Amino acid sequence: MGWLASIIIGILVGWLAGKIMKSSHGLLVNFLLGWAGSFLGKFIADLLKISSDGLIGDILFSVAGACLILFIFNSFNKKQ
Repeated sequence: MGWLASIIIGILVGWLAGKIMKSSHGLLVNFLLGWAGSFLGKFIADLLKISSDGLIGDILFSVAGACLILFIFNSFNKKQ
């Protein structure tokens, strides 16, 4: 059941980041964005020595990481 919850949370995180950054992507891209955002968010939190303290904190860091990925992607995409 853990991997199913991870997939659902990844899709949710990617969807939330897309809504925040006003981007629209499909289910697979939302999952990949949520997955990559969770790694980036956790990495930045570890660098700043910030503890997530549970599921809600993990989701917030993941959404922040996914938003950062979308921001960087959109910056490069608009220049071309």
